[in-house]
Amino acid sequence: MNFVTVVVFGYVLVSLGIGVWIGRRIRTESDYLVAGRSLGYALGSFTIFATWFGAETCIGAAGAVYEEGLAGGSADPFGYGLCLVLMGAVFAARLWRMGLTTLGDFFRQRYSPHVERVAVLLIAPTSILWAAAQIRAFGQVLTATSGYAVPQTITFAALVVIAYTVFGGLLADAWTDLVQGIALAVGLVVLAVATWTHHGLEALAAVPPERLNPLGPAGGASSLDLLEAWAIPVLGSLFSAEVVARVIAMRRPAVARNATLLGGGAYLLIGLLPVGFGLMGPTLAPGLDHPEQLLPRLAADLLPPVLAAVFAGALVSAILSTVDSALLAASSLVSHNLVVPLRPHTTERERVLFARAGVLAFGIVAYALALHAEGVYALVEEASAFGSAGIFVVVAVGSLSRFGGPPSALAAVLTGAVAWIAGAYLVPVPHPYLTSLVLAAAAYLLGARVGRVPPSGPRAL
Repeated sequence: MNFVTVVVFGYVLVSLGIGVWIGRRIRTESDYLVAGRSLGYALGSFTIFATWFGAETCIGAAGAVYEEGLAGGSADPFGYGLCLVLMGAVFAARLWRMGLTTLGDFFRQRYSPHVERVAVLLIAPTSILWAAAQIRAFGQVLTATSGYAVPQTITFAALVVIAYTVFGGLLADAWTDLVQGIALAVGLVVLAVATWTHHGLEALAAVPPERLNPLGPAGGASSLDLLEAWAIPVLGSLFSAEVVARVIAMRRPAVARNATLLGGGAYLLIGLLPVGFGLMGPTLAPGLDHPEQLLPRLAADLLPPVLAAVFAGALVSAILSTVDSALLAASSLVSHNLVVPLRPHTTERERVLFARAGVLAFGIVAYALALHAEGVYALVEEASAFGSAGIFVVVAVGSLSRFGGPPSALAAVLTGAVAWIAGAYLVPVPHPYLTSLVLAAAAYLLGARVGRVPPSGPRAL
């Protein structure tokens, strides 16, 4: 076991210790799921940034840009950064004022318990896919720094992140996100300085012009192709359970709005660094069999052992800060919105126990997915698109207006999910997400019209 690996393992144990220590303060379900609604600007901004800035940016996006040029980064960081800015500018304060504990509560308050249950069954899998992406990326980092096989490192990663999340809670996530966000920014800057020192402008000047084309090497992407590529990260992730959980955990609505905007701005700024590494990747590290290992390999080649350990710790920071949020989001939706309503006299201690048990169960599922996935970026794409078209339509319309009721919401979420699954897997169509989005909006409108038709016949009389 080399020095870098020892430092990474030590860093993981320290993060786990922080989570366990802060987790001892948890007394109620609100403490565990929304940090007692106590987050201010510092914790709020960093937890938004660190939660979103995960494996898909440091590992997946750098690898995608390595293979496809700037066209591979349309989703990350640009699409996801725009998603956070849109959330802060339009929706964050509105959602905070509703007094939600989970995103699932929105569907019950605005529509009905039936809509709540259906929505939760569609939202929870996206968080599990997201967690699987982070676990796989954690394994990639450990493989690059230790030399162990990917299945072995993914197994270790799963054990660590499941334990880390079970003991923690949103408050523990927020405090570790503060530490991890700082470590991540420092690590990426250190690698950028080392790259500049070793290569100067030569690596950047060697980037072929076609790699700078956001439309792809041939510039032949159609308008619908581009719209699909941007709609998935921006609209498909706008109402993710992870981000909504942090928005509603803020201290005040103004904090929810401004902290989300600050976190989104930091995401875009720091996210430019992995994009730059990906563009220069074929020159800096030609012929990589696994492009997702670009950043760990660059750190191993360009940095001395101590700084390489700092950077590896930064990547681990990005992954830990995202995976705990994803597992907690999936568990909170199922425990708070599905299990607890079946047991109306459940104590606060039992509610926390249910949430922790859910983290363990969903962590095991995410581990199995991580072992068999094609790659980190593929998992994130699946997480953003799965069932999200109907969710976007319902939450966007429902939070901005009183138009539509339970029939509209049920029609939209079910139509969006069925249309995406059919278009992506059963009867493939060129733009499955856009198709599901249009059909979900049409279903919402149709459901609203049907709901407003007055009854006729004997019942009406």
